[in-house]
Amino acid sequence: MGAALRAERVWVETSTGLRIDRFARLVKVVRERGGSRPWCLPLPDRVLLVAVHYRTNLTMRQLAPLHGISPATVCRVVQRLRPLLALELAPRPVAGVERLWIVDGTLIPVRDRKVGASSRNYRFSANVQVIIGAEDSRLVVASARPAPGNKADAHVWRESDLPATAAGTAVIADGTYLGIGLIVPHRRRVGRPPLLRGQEEDNAEHRRVRARVEHAFVRIKNWKILRDCRQKGDGLHHAVQAVATMHNLALTA
Repeated sequence: MGAALRAERVWVETSTGLRIDRFARLVKVVRERGGSRPWCLPLPDRVLLVAVHYRTNLTMRQLAPLHGISPATVCRVVQRLRPLLALELAPRPVAGVERLWIVDGTLIPVRDRKVGASSRNYRFSANVQVIIGAEDSRLVVASARPAPGNKADAHVWRESDLPATAAGTAVIADGTYLGIGLIVPHRRRVGRPPLLRGQEEDNAEHRRVRARVEHAFVRIKNWKILRDCRQKGDGLHHAVQAVATMHNLALTA
């Protein structure tokens, strides 16, 4: 049976949400990272396969007839390409240039018991910490490796490599990150006077800016692999990194 899905404009834009020129940039990144090894499918078709898998969360058996290949070949393509779609390293601070980032954690349901844990969303989930730029573009700057979902955000932050990534950069977070050097809202202490008017205004501005990371999570979770990840081992980490890459491509001009 001939392959139904090809890396053509109609299939790319319908199946992935990426414009064809941005999809071409994605293919170029994968090629430069060593993804041009010959297979039964051309590289653009293989990148499309992985993107469709992340976008729809279809199983290998469901994806196979769409591309005219076997489920085993689909699995090999996904396993091979998923690390090549990883997010670029966060840019280093530039002297004299002030930057502002926002961090927050999100719970992603997983099937792998070695990655997740029973969490407050009443599902077996992993906690993924994500940093975005505070500017209006809402680009993902970095993400940490998944941690069990029963761990607090501040604990996961401290154990991740994100503090080193964010060194020299101001980072906004919510009140659960109190006491670890991030910019958090003012809190009223028990038995203490109410917050001053200026502190209330600071908190309002803090909420307004920090809401951008929640908006980014909504867009990222349009990729259904992040609503119920069946991947094992590094599969979730690779999925988050790849989705962040495609999220950034979709937002850039």
